[in-house]
Amino acid sequence: MENQATNAFIATQTALSQASALIVHYGFSTLGAIVLLAGGWILARVISRWAYKGISKIHGIDETLARFFEKALHYGLLILVFVTVLGQFGVQTTSIVATLGAAGLAIGLALQGTLQNIAAGIMLLALRPFRVGEYIEASAVSGKIVEVGLFATQLRTADGLYLLAPNSTLWNTPIINHSREPNRRQELSVAISDDANLRLASKTILDVITDDRRVRSSPAARVYSDELTAEKTTLKIEYWVKTSDWTETRHDLIERMRTALADKEITVA
Repeated sequence: MENQATNAFIATQTALSQASALIVHYGFSTLGAIVLLAGGWILARVISRWAYKGISKIHGIDETLARFFEKALHYGLLILVFVTVLGQFGVQTTSIVATLGAAGLAIGLALQGTLQNIAAGIMLLALRPFRVGEYIEASAVSGKIVEVGLFATQLRTADGLYLLAPNSTLWNTPIINHSREPNRRQELSVAISDDANLRLASKTILDVITDDRRVRSSPAARVYSDELTAEKTTLKIEYWVKTSDWTETRHDLIERMRTALADKEITVA
């Protein structure tokens, strides 16, 4: 009876000493993990902000793209800190990395179309074939740029409709930017009846064009015969204006040319 009590006491002492050793061991591990998590969180935030400031100073880098790289670096560092913390508790980090890699591959395959849009968005933001406020025309998309995102681009059509275009659609097709160049050429055609004075008609039209201050003097405006039939002669008109004045100048000059030709009694066919 006395031996059993002694054995029980010894077993209790052993269990308590082992428990205290485990508590001390895992207590220090937990404390170290907390310190590592806090330090890693602060360090990831500092490094990502530093990277954002550096990327933002690069000429041509869009704000959205700089923010994307900042977030990607921030969360990547946090994952690295989390894996390191698990290693403090004896977890095999190699299997965790392999699991994360397999999960990333599976997610990449499942979101293949979305990742294509992200990749296209990064290229659009880096190369900047268009900016906010510019009017573009693609294969099946046209309108003024409202916002360029990582997944899609928002546009407003000429008739005021909202249009959302996936970035991969814009990246994989030729884009015509109507607003990028400061100057733009305008072409008009006027059909003059066969019995009219062609030289007078050309001079009248050229005078109307050159009298408009919005028309550029270089390259010089031109008026020339483009098509000849038995009933009419088509005059082609070419001139350069600022891109911002392109539409309004066209409307004004068409009205002035009609009035000037009528004053010279030149019939428009």
